Amino acid sequence: MTWLITGGAGYIGSHVVKEMAVREPVVVLDDLSTGRAERLADGVPLVVGSVLDRELLDRVLVEHGVTGIVHIAGKKQVAESVERPLHYYRENVDGLRTLLEAAADAGVGRFLFSSSAAVYGMPDVDLVTEETPCKPLSPYGETKLAGEWLVAAAGRAHGMATASLRYFNVAGAGSAELGDDGVFNLVPMVFERLTKKEAPRVFGDDYPTPDGTCVRDYIHVEDVATAHVAAAQRLVDDTSASLTLNIGRGQGVSVSEMVAVIQDVAGLRDLSPVVEARRAGDAARVVAAADRIRLELGWTSRHDVRDMVTSAWAGWLLRHPVDV
Repeated sequence: MTWLITGGAGYIGSHVVKEMAVREPVVVLDDLSTGRAERLADGVPLVVGSVLDRELLDRVLVEHGVTGIVHIAGKKQVAESVERPLHYYRENVDGLRTLLEAAADAGVGRFLFSSSAAVYGMPDVDLVTEETPCKPLSPYGETKLAGEWLVAAAGRAHGMATASLRYFNVAGAGSAELGDDGVFNLVPMVFERLTKKEAPRVFGDDYPTPDGTCVRDYIHVEDVATAHVAAAQRLVDDTSASLTLNIGRGQGVSVSEMVAVIQDVAGLRDLSPVVEARRAGDAARVVAAADRIRLELGWTSRHDVRDMVTSAWAGWLLRHPVDV
């Protein structure tokens, strides 16, 4: 097997590459719009380009003898997707369609798609199962759901084993060098405030949850990577596979609880969080049911919240050296 990993120089993608490359040959395709080439270990081939470039895709699939694809590349900022829906549909849906067409024509037999819990929207359930109705609230979530449909349909039509993995809230780092560069999710947002000696912000404390703040399922990026390895192996073993699986721990952590862990790890406990107004579209609770992935792949998460925060903090300090 040789796997093409799109978006493999990005935050999540580089962890997947690191985990898969010790087992089988991989080649990375990344336009480096948010990825960094230095994330990749020596010897991992990197092709700089877009999944919208059909000519490039055809060449890469043939030259590297690709037999499976892990598609992680894509745009992923919810607010930006609201402002630029056409851009998101082009990058995430047209890009995926082009990649699937190239894969089908090249006879690629396995396709693993990185989806998102954003497909669920605001589910009013204690645990979100794979059967929970999908009602995405943003163009980003819509493109992920449309992507799942495309992948499943192409798999049926062209004899590809397929899987769509719905990530919940990814955090942490496998090493400081592979940490998240973006400041779009709770953990790096709190890091940024703390290193500026500013109080962390909590958006709403009047939700119907134990402490009034939103509850989420946080998953370590290394666990996400091992889930990809398990899913890829399943596609090798079962050529008729057509899977849709949550990647989460099945454990809810409130925003207030997470902020407290972050402040403890950073040693900056004297900045009391500031409560601000709710943000539009924030569900009170979104926690994964993680039973199916355990049953289907034999996979379970290994890292807890403190592991995530501690590893993410080391990565943050590497890129934002401060006197703390």
